[in-house]
Amino acid sequence: MQLVIKNGILVTPFNTFKADLGVKNNKIAAIGDLSGLMAERIIDAQGMYVFPGIIDVHTHFEIVGGGGVKTADDFYTGTKAAALGGVTTIIDFTKQEKDEFISDANNKRLLEAKDKVCIDFGLHSHFTDLNKDSFDAIPDVINAGYSTFKLFMTYKKAGFLIEDGELLETIRKTHESNGMVMVHAENDSICEYYTEKYINEGKLLPKYHACSRPNIAEAEAVSKAALFASETNSLLYIVHLSTAQGSQIVEEARKNGVKIMAETCPQYLILTDDKYLETNGHYHIAAPPLRKKADQDKLWEGITKGYIPVVSTDHCSFTTKQKDAGRESFKDVPPGIPGTETLLPLMHHFGVNQGRISFNKLIEVLCHNPAKIFGLYPNKGTLTVGTDADIIIFDPNKKVRLGADTLHMGSDYSPYEGIEVQGYPATTILRGNIIVENGQFLGKEGAGQFIKRQKPKYL
Repeated sequence: MQLVIKNGILVTPFNTFKADLGVKNNKIAAIGDLSGLMAERIIDAQGMYVFPGIIDVHTHFEIVGGGGVKTADDFYTGTKAAALGGVTTIIDFTKQEKDEFISDANNKRLLEAKDKVCIDFGLHSHFTDLNKDSFDAIPDVINAGYSTFKLFMTYKKAGFLIEDGELLETIRKTHESNGMVMVHAENDSICEYYTEKYINEGKLLPKYHACSRPNIAEAEAVSKAALFASETNSLLYIVHLSTAQGSQIVEEARKNGVKIMAETCPQYLILTDDKYLETNGHYHIAAPPLRKKADQDKLWEGITKGYIPVVSTDHCSFTTKQKDAGRESFKDVPPGIPGTETLLPLMHHFGVNQGRISFNKLIEVLCHNPAKIFGLYPNKGTLTVGTDADIIIFDPNKKVRLGADTLHMGSDYSPYEGIEVQGYPATTILRGNIIVENGQFLGKEGAGQFIKRQKPKYL
């Protein structure tokens, strides 16, 4: 055997059990009592949990964000930090420029990433210019392994918004071609109206960012998106769901047979809009904004009931200097916060430790469901013989105080600054290779592999 992990407690969405796990040729080769087996390396995981590698299906590395500001993480620093947090697969986004053919945009982004990524990765196609050529290319793009498409229902001034007719037909065409549309669901008119209103009134503090993107903006867009999915009998995925109202709409639509799914993110489960009242409240500006405790409670309910089947991060990091450059007005602050490195520790601490979810649900929303929904399964997201040996050895007792001095992302602050979590990954294994051990990164730049993803699945 290449590697044997002994005495660990294996966790799947369905059960938890003590067993040894063997790796050969970068695949999981055996699970059970392997006490007599020889291996190049044996790890004693006594008292530790053994998880599949975590999958973050929503990251933004190496992009130019709001106001022309480049993110603090490129594909190397971002995926290195992800690995240190137990993430072994990410899915980032391409970006289509005006008049650019979608396949060219995808290839360009792949070239940007492939020599830098430290973990395995996929890419969502980001449509911003739905010309006829791009629309007709949808089946070929899906067959090339980009089986999901992101569309915006907001940011018209930035050139991102897809009009309703195009959105409806793209949802239909993508589903017919065995793909899936993902939408950023906020009503653009509402957001623009209130943004301009507060600016004209001189209300520029960070708290007005949340006021400018009220719950109703998300609720209206989610409702419309659900209606479009119902009309076309198509799969649809809502990114970074943040409100109780949006959650309720998703829940009801699913009960009525609509094939709609949603993700939420740790920031919407843990932080509230009170953060905007702090001295550096502008560091927490992202879109959608942070919400109220009532919204958090409904989102946690969605996770436990299953109508929010995925938790991702929407990782989009900037430095304090970049954030401070826009501090005079909420509109000028580049929107986004870091998070991929803290995904597993936060969800374990605030979910499992605080009794909101089980270990099994943790693995369901961070591994199993992301893999199945996004066409990565069975090679990713599971501890099963024959699959990629992406494995996390997790120490449930290790305590870490989160902050810029303990984390490795490109930003020099953390939205979770000062929070002490109990439970942290001790070892990260990517396809049988140990890339993190005892807090030390042992991986290599460019070692990650691009994954041509298969047909998405409704859960």
